[in-house]
Amino acid sequence: MAVRIRLSRMGRKKVPFYRLVVADSRSPRDGRFIEQIGVYDPMKDPAEIRVDEEKAVKWLNDGALPSDTARGLLKKAGVWEKFEAGKAKA
Repeated sequence: MAVRIRLSRMGRKKVPFYRLVVADSRSPRDGRFIEQIGVYDPMKDPAEIRVDEEKAVKWLNDGALPSDTARGLLKKAGVWEKFEAGKAKA
């Protein structure tokens, strides 16, 4: 099973917010997911990014591949650096 970290769109028309989820790559964008690891709200000023760092690093270490957008959000939240630092120690 190919596992991805990606965004799932929520909210109403023209007022989106996104959940950062871990999902099987074959499931639909807003469909079934394994675990929710964060929230991204681009409508706030500045945009709000909340990520459970412990869960995100665990999934990255287990081999979950982030989408390009999810990788950018993880970098902004500082999670990607913790993942890279943990990978360098091993």
